[in-house]
Amino acid sequence: MTEIQPDKCGIIIVDHGSRRAESNEMLLEVVKLYRQQSSYTIIEPAHMELAEPSIQTAMDRCAEQGAELVIVHPYFLLPGRHWSIDIPRLSAAAAEKHANLKHLVTAPLGIHPKMCEIINDRIQTCLAQCTEDAMPCELCDGDEANRCRLR
Repeated sequence: MTEIQPDKCGIIIVDHGSRRAESNEMLLEVVKLYRQQSSYTIIEPAHMELAEPSIQTAMDRCAEQGAELVIVHPYFLLPGRHWSIDIPRLSAAAAEKHANLKHLVTAPLGIHPKMCEIINDRIQTCLAQCTEDAMPCELCDGDEANRCRLR
């Protein structure tokens, strides 16, 4: 296999998509954070369904920026039907429009040692908010209905 040049590699971070605008906007924040921490320069968000940009739109944007390989990362916790069937099908259809554009779909987040750190961080933040009147996390801030509280 030839060496993959980061400037010729597009990354698509894809979530399910939602009718709730706030959820779709959160993917943009994930992509922004990834851009800040990654060496890749072509990085696009996509929603599998229900919202734009679609996988097709993101694939087109990657190709327009010179990507020769597009890596589609499902921003999902567990491997299910969307990971094993839907996203590969949508990605293949999107890539067909672009001659010589290769693509692959990565594994979802799944079981990873860092996941335990994230789970513990969320638990500690919510406990502090409930017991010490600490500031809410970025997800709960401004969302009184779903804010962490003992019930």
